[in-house]
Amino acid sequence: MSSMLRIVAVGAIFSGEALSVIAELIASKKFGKASGHQAPLLPTLLPMFLLIATGGILLVYGYALAYMHLKNIWIIVAMSVGSILVVEPILTFLLFRDVPTTGSLIGLAFGAIGTLAAIFL
Repeated sequence: MSSMLRIVAVGAIFSGEALSVIAELIASKKFGKASGHQAPLLPTLLPMFLLIATGGILLVYGYALAYMHLKNIWIIVAMSVGSILVVEPILTFLLFRDVPTTGSLIGLAFGAIGTLAAIFL
């Protein structure tokens, strides 16, 4: 796989995962703030549906492009999980300003080790 196509595939997967995670976290935060009264469903969720749909398009494109050239779906899955391991904790901290617990950090570390093992072993 040429280096340019590899960059495009990884970028599409990373961006797709990021947009999906952003949509999930923003929706969670909006509904978390509406504790006593319910937030209007459609106006709150419609922008998140658009974000996650865009993310899904990028993910499908990234997976297809990567598989077309790599012929190994497990490397692509590891890239996808790895991008979630990078993006989700950062965005969660930025949006919620919440520090992870010890168990969460241990779980993230094991997830990162598993992703690295899938890519390099």
